[in-house]
Amino acid sequence: MDFNLFWSSLGPMLLGAIKGTIPLSLASFVLGLLIALIIAVMRISSNKLASGVGRAYVSIIRGTPLLVQLFVIFYGLPAIGVKLDPWPSAIIAFSLNVGGYAAEIIRAAILSVPRGQWEAGHMIGMSRNQTLLRIILPQAARVSVPPLSNTFISLVKDTSLASLILVTELFRVAQQVAAFSREFMLLYLEAALIYWVICLVLSTAQTRVEKRLDRYVAH
Repeated sequence: MDFNLFWSSLGPMLLGAIKGTIPLSLASFVLGLLIALIIAVMRISSNKLASGVGRAYVSIIRGTPLLVQLFVIFYGLPAIGVKLDPWPSAIIAFSLNVGGYAAEIIRAAILSVPRGQWEAGHMIGMSRNQTLLRIILPQAARVSVPPLSNTFISLVKDTSLASLILVTELFRVAQQVAAFSREFMLLYLEAALIYWVICLVLSTAQTRVEKRLDRYVAH
């Protein structure tokens, strides 16, 4: 193995992570959370149509591979006249995917809040939406932090699929260098190492956030 290549390729790969992987992960996760919140509220709605649409969305997203969803958006939509560049395609696909999985996490967190909290909000004159926003969601947020953090860590790794639609991120850079140097094992192991370090940092941050939130919980 050429370890000089290892060090010389480290900079471009880290740049690919900083300019591609991390921004793609953050943008997709934020948009995915917004989608997830909407779908979660629809899922717990007493309106059968809204609940049904939310259930169908979750079923479709969780029942189909992320790679297929990515290809449908990037390669499939042009067939009906909708052509998107690689970056918007990747963000839309990852956001929709996160929305499907995170919606169930948020829904479960909302349902974990005691029913009496809803009744308390009603007794002090709050509407259902006000109770949800001011009382229920703040409590549900603490419960949902660990699984949502895991979803984000998984998303960071999943962004490597964006290389298949020509998005320049960490793994795409590794592929380009490997194709030129023919050192596939070395470059792909290097990419794996960088992903591992990123996820390790995120896992450490997740643990600290969970401990801080745990301080406000009565035992």
